[in-house]
Amino acid sequence: MRTRTFLVALPLMGLLMLAGALGAQAQAPWYGTWKLNLAKSRFSPGPAPKSQTVKIEPWENGLKGTNDTVTAEGETRHSEVSGKFDARDNPVTGNPNVDTEAFRRANEHTFVIFSKKGGKATTTTRVQVSTDGKTTTATVRGKDAQGQAVNTVAIYDRQ
Repeated sequence: MRTRTFLVALPLMGLLMLAGALGAQAQAPWYGTWKLNLAKSRFSPGPAPKSQTVKIEPWENGLKGTNDTVTAEGETRHSEVSGKFDARDNPVTGNPNVDTEAFRRANEHTFVIFSKKGGKATTTTRVQVSTDGKTTTATVRGKDAQGQAVNTVAIYDRQ
């Protein structure tokens, strides 16, 4: 009788643990759709894009990011990346300035993105969601693919 109870309870415990882990992941404050607030953002080097919308979704103990941008020149770009919070490189599609990005979770409201082009580290982006969950600040430091110093603060509003 105890063996049968254990065999029934074991899978149930596993499902509950999985559901709890998935539920916790889905509750991360950065998941959602974010629109760039150009009035509050600062781009160096410029120019700033005309618009940008970022969608961040849960993906295998990490995230999937989809980025739709209209550049300052009016070019439309769609890029995507998926990766775990393990600081390992993940391929980026659709962004001519970045080949890979790696993610590391800093705390419950912050994660860090490490970008590379041609295998060389370019920028580090600290993404921090406000405590009320309404805004995200992405602070980008490093050098871009052309070697220019980058010091950008992009503010996004939750949609």
